Amino acid sequence: MEDSILVQGLCKKFDGFALKDVSFRVPQGRIVGFIGENGAGKSTTIRLILNQLKKDSGQIRLLGQDHTQPEVRAEIGVAFDSCNFHEVFTALDVERMLSSLYPHWDKTLYRQYLRRFSIPEKQKIGSFSKGMKMKLSIVSAMAHRPKLLILDESTTGLDPVVRDEILDLFLEFIQEEDRSIFFSSHITSDIEKIADYVVLIHQGRIVFDEEKDNLLYRYGILKCGKERFSALDVKDYLVHRSTKVCEECLVRDKEAIGRKYRELVVDNAGLEDIMLFYAKGESSWAD
Repeated sequence: MEDSILVQGLCKKFDGFALKDVSFRVPQGRIVGFIGENGAGKSTTIRLILNQLKKDSGQIRLLGQDHTQPEVRAEIGVAFDSCNFHEVFTALDVERMLSSLYPHWDKTLYRQYLRRFSIPEKQKIGSFSKGMKMKLSIVSAMAHRPKLLILDESTTGLDPVVRDEILDLFLEFIQEEDRSIFFSSHITSDIEKIADYVVLIHQGRIVFDEEKDNLLYRYGILKCGKERFSALDVKDYLVHRSTKVCEECLVRDKEAIGRKYRELVVDNAGLEDIMLFYAKGESSWAD
């Protein structure tokens, strides 16, 4: 399977923060969710992919080409966590501007999106709600029928009903097998609903790049008292955290751990649980 995004050994250093040897892939025809706590490096990674920042080292390829190649831009749709269109513009102004930039701009599709999400054509963007602005950003990113859609917290500010409609739109988009989505979001339920793979970044490093179903099926949370925790084999858990009533450990194989520690409770772990363990917990030997 070809990769729509291939990142290998990506490094970028700032004062007080660095991306360190970041590597992952977005297979063609798949949706990849990108999760991590605030400040973990998600937006920095996306800006490097889009060549908005210059990398220190590493390789980035988009749709089989080096990410700096100008022609690749016509095949990519991008939406961020805020609307970047000037407030005096209307949706029709946006169409006139973008249709001149993208050779495959589809006017009919764009107008369909506007009607589908009740976006006024002639009303100034400055009068839009935040949710309406975000919807406009998303449909504008999709109206030139890109092969790769890159989304950075772009469902932020949408109410649950509209967010669900947007997620359905993403699933429709991916029905054509040469299309892919790289989707950064702190709303892990959105990632759980639509992603095929999940990439977790923590403190500038990739923790894992795995199939979503494998994560949800295998990962678990072991709970025990503080005295029992001290007797656990540190090789049996990835991260642990203390609560007022017990110790909780994130484990990679909940069935195997359940067999080994039959007297202890092992619960299921969702993506939010996994992310919070790495953001707030203490790592074991697995680092």
